[in-house]
Amino acid sequence: MKASIRRTYGSPDHIKIENIEKPVPTDSEVLIRVYATTVNRTDCANLTAKPFVIMRLVLGLFKPKKVILGTDFAGEVVGIGKNVTSFSVNDRVFGFNDTGSESQAEYITSEEEALFPIPEKIDYKQAAASLEGANYAYTFVHKVNIQSGHRILINGATGAIGSALLQFVKQYDVQITATCDTNNIKLITSLGADKIYDYTKEDFTNDKEKYDFIFDAVGKSTFGKCKSLLKEKGVYISSDLGPYSQNIFYALLSSISSTKKVIFPIPYSKHKTIPFICDLLKKEMFKPVIDREYCLDNISEAYEYVLTGMKTGNVIINV
Repeated sequence: MKASIRRTYGSPDHIKIENIEKPVPTDSEVLIRVYATTVNRTDCANLTAKPFVIMRLVLGLFKPKKVILGTDFAGEVVGIGKNVTSFSVNDRVFGFNDTGSESQAEYITSEEEALFPIPEKIDYKQAAASLEGANYAYTFVHKVNIQSGHRILINGATGAIGSALLQFVKQYDVQITATCDTNNIKLITSLGADKIYDYTKEDFTNDKEKYDFIFDAVGKSTFGKCKSLLKEKGVYISSDLGPYSQNIFYALLSSISSTKKVIFPIPYSKHKTIPFICDLLKKEMFKPVIDREYCLDNISEAYEYVLTGMKTGNVIINV
């Protein structure tokens, strides 16, 4: 089978498409023919091993333990181990593992408890695009108690996390302010934003509004810059560690404070996030945004594009 492989950490030119042996499932595993995956922010961190200390502790200190790239996937079951009871051949399944599913390949194996059925009427591309960003977006929403009438600001509403987060937050009776670039104003309006800041022309931190929650879906601002925009008991959550990993320390300090807080969004279990995502997909209350598509042979180009930080929603790899 073909697989996207990097044997050392680095830039997209370290990625090679190689022909390797197709994996064989154990008695408790499922063999999946991958039809779609994405190149996402987590994949880029796994490629570059940045942030340096955290990623190398997780992935391997000097070189990656898993050489095949890929964190999410959507595909078809083509083989099952003798102890597998939850799935059958021809089932459509999808899944996500932020430390690596080795899914940028034609076939993968997976433990059955890590798999989820793809909802009816959702194709493989949509399924793959509903995982990584939406998984983290769920965390933002469920770390706080959103109430009717709250004011929420989403910084970076056009990425995979931000575009999912905007749609999730719209399920509540709230007022949403979002930031995006000029080209995406129409998209972000259609997803439910009530007020938009075009970050190419204006700085949202100059806003005179006060917010109950500020969700920094791209991690390009800081608590310090956003603090004046928060109400007295407002909450700031960022998808990034912040300069010098400050958001972890702010979150620890906030736990003993009754005023403005920082919450660090430690992800929930996929057995909480993916059923939630599936439910919204079935109800047509969530539609993942897809920016570009690449074939597996051109996956280095996909990584180069995602690393620019300018993608909108998700970048699909058709395997």
